[in-house]
Amino acid sequence: MPTNPQYMQRALQLAKNGLGITAPNPMVGAVIVYGDTIIGEGFTSSYGGPHAEVNAINAVADKTYLAKSTLYVTLEPCSHFGKTPPCADLIIKHKIPNVVIGVLDPHDKVMGQGVARLKSAGCNVTVGVLEDACIEHHKRFLTFHRKHRPYIILKWAETSDGFIAPLATKRGVKPQPFWISNSYSKQLVHKWRSEERAILVGTKTVLADNPQLNVRTWFGRSPIRVIIDRKLKIQGDYHVLDHNAKTIVITEIKKGPKWMKNIDYEVINFTKNVPQQICDLLYKHNITSVLIEGGGRTLQSFLSDNLWDEARIFVGPNSFGEGIKGPSFEGTKLSTKKIGSDFLNLYKND
Repeated sequence: MPTNPQYMQRALQLAKNGLGITAPNPMVGAVIVYGDTIIGEGFTSSYGGPHAEVNAINAVADKTYLAKSTLYVTLEPCSHFGKTPPCADLIIKHKIPNVVIGVLDPHDKVMGQGVARLKSAGCNVTVGVLEDACIEHHKRFLTFHRKHRPYIILKWAETSDGFIAPLATKRGVKPQPFWISNSYSKQLVHKWRSEERAILVGTKTVLADNPQLNVRTWFGRSPIRVIIDRKLKIQGDYHVLDHNAKTIVITEIKKGPKWMKNIDYEVINFTKNVPQQICDLLYKHNITSVLIEGGGRTLQSFLSDNLWDEARIFVGPNSFGEGIKGPSFEGTKLSTKKIGSDFLNLYKND
């Protein structure tokens, strides 16, 4: 079956509209082509809503064209009932004869069954068109189902001499952030927060900075807050306990608070494999991606255990001379971007 990669490229472009709203579902894009004309296109709705294939089919004004069309979709159509019926069944119902898929779905309820169902109904199915681009696009979903952990993005800001925070004596009495990056970089971080399912920080970061860990200077959904608080030292009016966003507190105290509005307490063993236990816990909570913002010890623990996928590092123009040094790691540098007075370095884990 002849295929045209430009239609898959369009499907990928559409799929990006689902970033930050579809999780834990994948952000899929779909395009329906009749002859050389796109007659329908769609992307996955917010979680619980119609999938990309459904939206694309619904966008076709004259459904009689479907029986002579080709569907391009970035991820294998689902074959199971979830919050919505199987997309494979809808494709078969409308007798779409040709289906082009970017990458197979590793979900244990799909894993090639969507393709098998389509083929058994007589559809011509092609898999692997722009596969690398589709894998990159679906990296959160694929990592979650292949590695049984969230896609992990590490983020921090450091000074030109490599410090992520000043000495405690340089801070004020009241807990508040000590900014290294500029306002443009801070806005970009809020955009990133809107794109990921959860955000994670350690105890010292909360006690020193009292962060809100939400989305304020961008549009979008605030992430689930995940707080490592081994001894339950965070008490009182800290923002992370304000009940305004779903929050998971990870502790070793078994007799801690059992229930608070919007706050779950989870117990792990802090004497071994803490990053892996946290990954297992986030997987249990169906969290497909997490942005880890600090502090240094927390970031270094994930780096040292090789549990990370991306690192996004801001470098500001100022210097401290002394303080808390930034994490050390090895990774492949993808790019450097200038953001006002800051530089943003992007790395991936090989």
